[in-house]
Amino acid sequence: MIEEYLKLGSLNRLKISKKTPQGLYLEALDGDTVLLPNRYVTDDMNIGDEIEVFIYNDSEDRYVATTDKPKYEYGEFGVFRVVDVAKFGVFVDWGMPKDLFMPLGNMKKQLNKGDSVIGKIVYDEKTDRLMLDSKLSRHIKKAKNYDVNDEVKIIVIAKTPLGYKCIVDDMYEGMLFDNEIFEDVRVGQKKKAFVKNLREDGKLDLSLQKIGSRDDVKDKVYNVLKEWGEMKITTKSDPEEIKKYFKVSKKAFKSAVNELIKENEIVQENGTIRIK
Repeated sequence: MIEEYLKLGSLNRLKISKKTPQGLYLEALDGDTVLLPNRYVTDDMNIGDEIEVFIYNDSEDRYVATTDKPKYEYGEFGVFRVVDVAKFGVFVDWGMPKDLFMPLGNMKKQLNKGDSVIGKIVYDEKTDRLMLDSKLSRHIKKAKNYDVNDEVKIIVIAKTPLGYKCIVDDMYEGMLFDNEIFEDVRVGQKKKAFVKNLREDGKLDLSLQKIGSRDDVKDKVYNVLKEWGEMKITTKSDPEEIKKYFKVSKKAFKSAVNELIKENEIVQENGTIRIK
């Protein structure tokens, strides 16, 4: 569906309304238009077609469209790399031709070229521009109305002694604990997670697997055995090996295997597990 109006910093579905030497003009329902420069125009784009584009500010702060997608959109938190330092702030890379500006007033500390910074893409009404804000306390709220196993989107923002600090649904703070992580996690990653606990301080304890998802582990083990016939990963295998292949703890793996044995689906013997 075509957007009612042009949305800066977001993906927009717009109608191609006019062709010019500079490119195609795309129109929202309210009649406002934006240029899609020739370098993004393809032969299969025709007048009247609807296409999806991202809208950002160009070097002269005009709205311009692109078929490229940024690392992060308006309203999202992310981990950004400083690419230039100016008198009034810094510029960070966000995957667009024009780097994103962060003014001094939005900076928690002095930054140098090459530094990484966690921030949120915000809109400045005075200048009609997108910019970055690294003062996270302005944007973090106490979580409410979450239940155990609610699915959330997260971005990993920092490694701590306990695990990984995350921003949840672009608004709340959460934590993934080291002893419950069974897959690769890196700062800057976007992931799907599940609520494990809503704490009294409004922060969320998170898990990358559904709580009590033993049946999921059983299905994974059984499906692997159906494909392989047998495997040398058993309940006596090293926890790291189990984690590598099944992305679960040894305890969860052992429980799933034992249930499958009780259900007469598999056999574990002579250092292997096989379909019965």
